[in-house]
Amino acid sequence: MANARAWFKAARLRTLPLSVSGILVGSFYAFSQGLTNWGIFTFALITTLGLQILSNFANDYGDGVKGTDNENRIGPQRAIQSGEITVSGMKKGIILTALLTLIAAIVLIYLSFGKENFAYSVFFFVLGLAAVAAAIKYTVGASAYGYRGLGDLFVFIFFGLVSVIGCYFLYAKQIDRLVVLPAVAIGLLSVAVLNLNNMRDQVSDAMSGKNTLVVKIGPQKAKAYHFFIIILALVLMLFFAILYNFKPLQYLFLLAYIPFLIHLKTVAKNKVPKLLDPELKKVALGTFFLSILFCIVLQF
Repeated sequence: MANARAWFKAARLRTLPLSVSGILVGSFYAFSQGLTNWGIFTFALITTLGLQILSNFANDYGDGVKGTDNENRIGPQRAIQSGEITVSGMKKGIILTALLTLIAAIVLIYLSFGKENFAYSVFFFVLGLAAVAAAIKYTVGASAYGYRGLGDLFVFIFFGLVSVIGCYFLYAKQIDRLVVLPAVAIGLLSVAVLNLNNMRDQVSDAMSGKNTLVVKIGPQKAKAYHFFIIILALVLMLFFAILYNFKPLQYLFLLAYIPFLIHLKTVAKNKVPKLLDPELKKVALGTFFLSILFCIVLQF
């Protein structure tokens, strides 16, 4: 069994703040309407963190056994690639993480719906199973959707729409039309992180047969796509603020736009893919920072 340090490394802790951004936004939007429930909040966070760690383990496993993680890869070395964790060890880690995440999801569903609303409980349980399957199937198996350019779509759905709208529904038992705007925004910013990763790894991915969206459309269109999704996300958050009738002080959340604008300037000038690696952390933390500020001003 690999040591704890290797497992922490494989869990890729730097990806976790991004994964909880949608939960924060969906929860604090509900809190602003008097729907506070810290039990739901806690287990929503635990479930989401479990799904992100599961996705990271599965990504390490899938790319490792397929040979995608090799000497041509620009990013940090993965656990299976380095030999710190064996293939069989990672498989056991995936199974254990999936089971623990499902348990957390079941507790979350019970806290939200109790013994009533059986139909909602069944729907969210199926949604939980779908999320676990999506986390694993990104790179694992012959039909891995990450190898067919569908990663962006699944990230947008699960880390944007499901994360924000689904989380809000757990509190409110209904959908608020306005919550769709930040849900789409968080989803787009999550996709931006994946797109950066794929821009960085385009050459090695193409050589390994991993046909990400960047491999399919090429680096120049990928850069334009990157600009589009980030700018659209920022516009949607501002549009929400206008429709929600934010007070002047609540527009302080716009301070979180500054790192994104600096980031876009860096991407525009970039000509060496490996230099994009630090930008992944900046966009992930920028999204988390935006979510935190947004949650704070919602309570004004």
